[in-house]
Amino acid sequence: MPIKALPDHLVNQIAAGEVVERPASVLKELMENALDAGANLVRVEISDGGARRIRVRDNGCGIPAQELAIAVARHATSKISTLEDLAQVRSLGFRGEALPSIASVSRLTLESRTAAQEHGHQIVLEGGAAGEPKPVPLPMGTSVDVMDLFYNVPARRKFLRTAKTEFKHLDQVFQRMALSHFEVAFTLSHNGRTVRELPAATTREQQEKRIADILGNEFLNNCFYIENQTSALQLHGWIAAPTFSRAQADRQYFFLNGRMIRDKVISHAVRLGYQDVLFHGRHPAYVLYLQMDPARVDVNAHPAKLEVRFRDSRAIHDYVFRTIERALRQTRPGGDPGGGAGVEPGDGLQHAPPVEHHGQLATAQSAATTGMYTGQQLPFYSRERVRDGEAVYRALTRELDQQLPPPAASPNSRDGQQPLGVALAQLHSIYVLAQNASGLVIVDMHAAHERINYERMKKEYAHGGLQSQALLLPITLAVSEAEADLVEQRGAEFQLLGFELDRSGPESVVIRAIPLILDKADARELVLDVLADLAADGDHRRIEHEINEVLATMACHGSVRANRRLTLDEMNALLRTMEKTERADQCNHGRPTWIQMGIEDLDRLFLRGR
Repeated sequence: MPIKALPDHLVNQIAAGEVVERPASVLKELMENALDAGANLVRVEISDGGARRIRVRDNGCGIPAQELAIAVARHATSKISTLEDLAQVRSLGFRGEALPSIASVSRLTLESRTAAQEHGHQIVLEGGAAGEPKPVPLPMGTSVDVMDLFYNVPARRKFLRTAKTEFKHLDQVFQRMALSHFEVAFTLSHNGRTVRELPAATTREQQEKRIADILGNEFLNNCFYIENQTSALQLHGWIAAPTFSRAQADRQYFFLNGRMIRDKVISHAVRLGYQDVLFHGRHPAYVLYLQMDPARVDVNAHPAKLEVRFRDSRAIHDYVFRTIERALRQTRPGGDPGGGAGVEPGDGLQHAPPVEHHGQLATAQSAATTGMYTGQQLPFYSRERVRDGEAVYRALTRELDQQLPPPAASPNSRDGQQPLGVALAQLHSIYVLAQNASGLVIVDMHAAHERINYERMKKEYAHGGLQSQALLLPITLAVSEAEADLVEQRGAEFQLLGFELDRSGPESVVIRAIPLILDKADARELVLDVLADLAADGDHRRIEHEINEVLATMACHGSVRANRRLTLDEMNALLRTMEKTERADQCNHGRPTWIQMGIEDLDRLFLRGR
């Protein structure tokens, strides 16, 4: 076949293949145009899941009558004019392909009016062919009406799902747009029925109301607000408590300069921030907003503009990771919110960013069904506060049966002054029951002690390694040849972990010392588990993450087990140490360490006042 130029309508339909995947793709493009026009009110009307009609009306700046015809032409836009503009795109759309591509596979009506015009103008396109603009009565703004999507491309139309399924995708696009621009009011109707009506949200309370309307009260009640601003970057938004994890990544929203993105760098950074507190195989939930210089990111890296390319991805990754990680350090009972310097990219030394807790995390009833802890404010990370509890921690860890000084409090005098209150009893040698000002606190003593051990060991490891305790009699342990090789190859790391191990044969090692903090643990089982962790991880993961996995395993060995009777003094020592330990709201595996049942919840369970 000879080489020839393709006709315009075919070019537009080919472009539509990239731009218009389904009705939701159309809605995304039209809503982005409305937001770029400066609208503060956007109305969306859908019929039959978008297959019959998608109409978007806004009160933005409008399009002059003389520009309507070119607005529906290919590669026509008011958003960029030079290569420099493309290098620092500030608008959501900029390619000039959306309207002509959509018009090529639908019957499209475009109406618009600017503030300088006495009335609006309308242009109608069918299959990409445009008529002449004509005057129509219209308020200021723009209306785009897309009818009979894919009417002229039967092969594409037959791949559309049911109206219910397509509307679900449309609603997801609408939700993302509503979360990206709180200052804009949005309404959504389907088949003449209003589905969502979201007023403009300018205050924190109004923004959280919108989040609850879109993502549900359960999400909002289990998240807290974070904010970190530096000279070049600002990250703020809501992250869910680690125990509010999801089986799927369906509650993850990240917006860059008002644009919804799904970026591997960002996703990895957030997940790494949750690495110490998230249950294996679970996904964190969040709504986060990153503001930065548009010149530092390329948004033209993906046809749907969902993926971006950062000029310095490592610095962005480090900034997001450290902000999330430091906020989650503060998930522990008690403490007052305070200020702190921001986290600069690559800086691991400054204090944590400001964190505001939304309020009650969950009711006792929801705690019973979801396993969530409730009702405490999340404090700020403080090395001093952690060190204050080391003496109590050491006594508790080294010998649980040792009598500690009795707490200067009783259930009737000072329980309101401690976040976890004062211990009352032990239930089945598994749970500690305590009373605080709000009501009843239930603590999983093994999960809590495991977190305490883990955080303590991380700090010791970072400050020169764990102290060793020599065994009275060395223990010979049978291992695999690969595990014996590990003992030889990584001897320095074992020393930092508090072990003294020597290879005594092709498939055997000798244990001469174990970590002092774990001197009550089974030395054989402990070394076997540590070897298994190191062998599984290999060298492809960051050493810090690898060591943390090993320390978490060791912490489990050193923690008080179920069926261990504790005295009231030991229980109170555990509670006080939890209040001083980072991330104490959940164990190393992401399980909650405590829950709160308020007096009102208990009254409701016993039908008091009815």
